[in-house]
Order: sequence, then C-alpha cells, then structure tokens
Amino acid sequence: MKSLKIVGTGVSLPSRVLTNADLERMVDTSDRWITERTGIKERRIADEGVSTSDLCADALRSACDDAGLSPGDLDAIIVGTSTTDTLFPSTACWVQGKLGLHGPAAFDVSAGCSGFLYGLELAGALITSGSAQRVGVVGGEVMSKVVNWEDRSTCVLFGDGAGAAVVTAGVGGSGVLASNWGADGTLASILYQPAGGTKRPATHQTIDEHAHTVHMEGNTVFKHAVVAMSTAAISAMERAAITADDVDLFIPHQANMRIMEVARERVGVPREKMMVVLHKYGNMSAATIPVALHEARREGRVQDGSTLVLTAFGTGFTWGASVLRW
Repeated sequence: MKSLKIVGTGVSLPSRVLTNADLERMVDTSDRWITERTGIKERRIADEGVSTSDLCADALRSACDDAGLSPGDLDAIIVGTSTTDTLFPSTACWVQGKLGLHGPAAFDVSAGCSGFLYGLELAGALITSGSAQRVGVVGGEVMSKVVNWEDRSTCVLFGDGAGAAVVTAGVGGSGVLASNWGADGTLASILYQPAGGTKRPATHQTIDEHAHTVHMEGNTVFKHAVVAMSTAAISAMERAAITADDVDLFIPHQANMRIMEVARERVGVPREKMMVVLHKYGNMSAATIPVALHEARREGRVQDGSTLVLTAFGTGFTWGASVLRW
C-alpha cells in the first residue's frame, strides 16, 4: 500500500451552460439523440479568454483552502491535461505562476482522460519516496477550444472544467491499496488531435482540414474503453484483495453512460454505488474524476474508511485505476 491521503479537493467550472437544446440550434442533432447515446444533458463552456491554467489554478486554490493549506505549502504541482495553454512551458508552470509560487516542481502529465489517475500515481510515488510531502494533483481541460463544432459526433460530448486534490502522507490505514496503469501506443490514432505538434505543424491546410480538433473513431474507442476501464479496475481490486462487495463508491471516467454502465457491470459494482456527474458536465477528459470525487465528498458519499475504485481510459491509448481507502 502507498500510504497517502487526499486532504482537500476543489473544482472550477465555467458559469456558461450549453444544453442539448442549444446544440440543436448549432448542429444536426437533438436532445433525444444525445441523451440516448451518451447520457449527457448539458456541459460547461469556458469564456473566450479563459485558458486551462485559469481553471486549474482556481481548482487547486480551492483544494488548498479545503485542506487548510496555502498553495505555498505544496512541494509539487502535477497537471493532467490534453488542452495545454501552450506547447511549452507546461500548463503546470502557468498554474504555478498564477498562484504566485516560486520553487515547487511543476509539470504536466499527458495521458488524456487518464491524466488525473496518472498524476495521482506519481504523487503517491513522490510522497512514498520522501521527495515531497504535499502534492497538488489537477485534472483540467478546455475541450471546447479543440472540438469541431460542425461535427455532431464529437462536439456534443465534451465540456470544460477542472478538479484538484491535495495529497499528503497517509494517516492510519488511508492510502492507495493498489493500482493499475498502462498504455497501448498502437491505438494512438483512434483518438487524437492530428495537427499542432512537430508531426504536422500548423498551416493553412491543417486549419482548413480542422486538423487541430478532436478526431475519434467512436466505435473503436467504445470497445477498447470498456475493456480497459473494467480490466484495470478488476486488476487493481485483485491486487488490493477486495471484491465488488467491499467497494463503497465506484468513480469511472465520465465519458459516455453506455461505457460507464458496461464497465460497472463487468466490475460487479451495483448501480447505486456508481458516482455520475456526466449528465451535468459532459466529458471533461482529465477533469471528470476529480470533479466527480469532489461532488461525492460534498454529497456525503465519501467518509473516513470508505473504499473507492477510480478508473479511466484516454487518448494514447492509456488507462488507469486506483483503489483508495479514504
């Protein structure tokens, strides 16, 4: 077991709400079509001048407040995101600057929707090794700026937001009982942003082709996502020596209700033990799990001693799962 404890959580959600009814006026779709296929009813959209680091800094500041700490008490900041402010420096460095900090290590994790769980894994390693005592782990995205608003198969899915957690050494039996993470780069092309990096730098052609937006093979993603999330969760549970009956709350990546339901059934957790915020926020990529975790705490669904299973999949193709004792 990696002895660690999440001592504070926080979120930052844009005030603008984009409903399915709004989307009906933008693309050839309907509330019924979106709801039946995804489970999403609305999502948050950041204002034009708001970047990922703005949301991440706000979420981390709130998490520090919740923990009774100041951002200056952090030894490291890890940001999981696919929608970076800039190619360089890291979004974590922009976050650090907005928090007025000097000194703590700051870096991004590029693992798509698995980014928060990757960050949590790294935070646990830093704390266990003695390299850090307090780590801020953030998942944040402004997906609205990287989707093609003419493509109904993708634009209806995503939303903007950020969630953060402050992680310290565990107290008593709290900690990560077991985890599982991995990737399969042979599947990189099923969900990616084709242009904007060194492989295809920005040109008039890439812009005309909408190559700077999300490209996804939906059916292929669905198939691999279900397997990846359920397999990672089951593996982590086996390593932790727990069964589905021991799970108090199951928090899957909030990508699509069909994916979440099939993964839940495979893991064997009852429907009432699955945390769902998808209908309100859509797929916020790396932000979905920390936002769901924060709301679960606020609803009283997480108590000291609770056993949580978190699981995600993302572009890369990545996956991750953690079994936490709160």
